Amino acid sequence: MRENILAVLLSSLLIFSCAEKKEERPNIILIMGDDIGISDIGPYGGEIETPNLDRLAEGGLRFTTFYNMAKCNPTRSSLLTGLYTGGNGAVHLANLTKNAGYSNIMSGKEHFDPWVPEYCKAENVFDHSFYFWATTEYFLPPSGEFEEPFFLEGRELKATEIEYEKSPMYKTDFITDYALKWLKESFQQDAPFFLYLPYHAAHFPLQARPEDIEKYRGKYRVGWDKLRQDRFERMQKLGVLPQSAKLSPPEDNLNKARGPFISDYTDYYPWDSLSEGQKDSLDLEMAVYAAMVDRMDQNIGRVLKMLEENGKLENTLIMYLNDNGSCPFYTNKIPDVQPGPADSYWSLRTSWANLGNTPYRQYKQCGHEGGSHTPFIAYWSGKIPPNTITHQPGHVVDIAPTFLDLLDIQYPDSIKGYPTLPLHGSSLLPVFLGEERKEPDYFMSGLEKFRMFRSGDYKIVRLNGGAWELYNIKDDPTELVNLADSLPNKVNELSNYHASTQSDAIKKP
Repeated sequence: MRENILAVLLSSLLIFSCAEKKEERPNIILIMGDDIGISDIGPYGGEIETPNLDRLAEGGLRFTTFYNMAKCNPTRSSLLTGLYTGGNGAVHLANLTKNAGYSNIMSGKEHFDPWVPEYCKAENVFDHSFYFWATTEYFLPPSGEFEEPFFLEGRELKATEIEYEKSPMYKTDFITDYALKWLKESFQQDAPFFLYLPYHAAHFPLQARPEDIEKYRGKYRVGWDKLRQDRFERMQKLGVLPQSAKLSPPEDNLNKARGPFISDYTDYYPWDSLSEGQKDSLDLEMAVYAAMVDRMDQNIGRVLKMLEENGKLENTLIMYLNDNGSCPFYTNKIPDVQPGPADSYWSLRTSWANLGNTPYRQYKQCGHEGGSHTPFIAYWSGKIPPNTITHQPGHVVDIAPTFLDLLDIQYPDSIKGYPTLPLHGSSLLPVFLGEERKEPDYFMSGLEKFRMFRSGDYKIVRLNGGAWELYNIKDDPTELVNLADSLPNKVNELSNYHASTQSDAIKKP
């Protein structure tokens, strides 16, 4: 009899233990690239070597249509609060994970719109934070100090105080050094973790380790025309483009662009019209950019390795995206120095940015798909079916509702004495699990003069404060046929709907 009772008790304990394990909340890692085009990475057709992102994509889910806010600060503001715009009452993602008992870590770039409350700053929401604001160099400059400061849990650091493992110090590497240090500490705690890892690569300035540049030197001498066609064909083969997508003409993206552009660097030139010296210089420029993306992927690999070695990878949801499309704002502060070293201040020119945004039109800041369209990869072993692709659209404002679903908690009623602002997105968890979700009523992106507003299959978008353009984004995902003149009622309908969402209250950066 005693043996039977003992067997029943052991069986009950086993069932209870399995149930608890089944309901265990996942660790969460959110990784962001900066000023990287959708087709630059391997999972979306790029020739740049990104084996670790490839691994996440092949083991997880890729979205063909996912939107950011088309620029660094608006994207970060919306991503981390779930709001297109807000103010006091906004709730940071790390507030949600903290309420759920998570250990919270951030290492990387912080850059917010003015509407984001002070209490959402990194040192106020993360248990550990190493961050910088906007633009800093990758190598320590010859001056001995970075142009912009770094902060450790709110305290400004001198360059000599920054911890790093590999010499010479390089920003993408030491961002990861801090993340791994705190991840290792979190493994000792009886709690899940949330790691926010917003890299700065491959934002201006173009600086990379020589060994990474060497991998790509000469690979870009075939030119942007052929590479763009090659990427488009690979994207089609991979299935990461909507089936109706066509390759937009390069001259339409360059010569008709609007903004503070320099014509010598933004006008389109057929590659074969350039001299051998020009081709060699341009090859170096793109090789340095590719090296920066490659180095970011290497560091993502360091994170995956630590998770594996500590038995954490199986129950960790990992998401990757970019803050906007590739950047067209060419600059070169020191013309005599070629891209690559610590005293170089080049940025990528527009024809290479056009390659990154294959097959879409326009760039960073624009609501056209080239600016607002990001790769989005979600990996969660045993939960997200491997090597799957979804055509359901999503947006960075959907991340916060997704967190609520994952954490199985309620959105708070108040924060810091303010009533909380209602979230603007909806959970992506059904999509992660291979189900259909109700599509949000609308999506929004782009700076005020470059705004886009999409509802259903139609999208309005303007360029530099111009008239609204109209596209059937389902039939014409690369925005080649402007329907504004033929469907003026649809333009008015979407314009009025856009106004009713109070989108004009979005702050200018």
